[in-house]
Amino acid sequence: MSLEVRLATTDETLLLDLLNTTPVRDGRAEDDLADPRAGREWLAAHGQPATDDELRALLDARSALQATVRGDASPAAAARFVDGASYRAAFGDDGVEWVLDLPAGRSAAARATLAWDALAKSSPGRLRPCANPECRLFLIDHSKPNSARWCSMAVCGNRMKARRHYRRTRTAAD
Repeated sequence: MSLEVRLATTDETLLLDLLNTTPVRDGRAEDDLADPRAGREWLAAHGQPATDDELRALLDARSALQATVRGDASPAAAARFVDGASYRAAFGDDGVEWVLDLPAGRSAAARATLAWDALAKSSPGRLRPCANPECRLFLIDHSKPNSARWCSMAVCGNRMKARRHYRRTRTAAD
């Protein structure tokens, strides 16, 4: 497996986990990274440098990427997070390997931004917000027909279907 494939899989998880750090719980919007200690722990749990600079850049990247995926901002909003990122060739045991060099203090933000770009190009439209207007989570649709609408069928999907059923039966009864 090539380095790019390993990075894409790992970084896709990083991207989705990052986008989903602002959930709605008990009807209130929350931010799982608002506490600096929790943010540094999140970075470390995702194998990223857990510094204050990394956290600040990650929070800025999250805002830009969430707005871009929702269609509220252009992709250029995330451009600054990949400034200075580059691939370089290195010779390894199996020949040439491509190594990703990331900017210090923005490596997690750069990884998430590069993962977003790779996903947008390889699977356009598959990264999207949950169709439940009360939910702030995102999903990556890996289904063959590209028809997933909710972050969770058990939670948001069930709620939306129950609401539609209630409206239909209520309208029919009136």
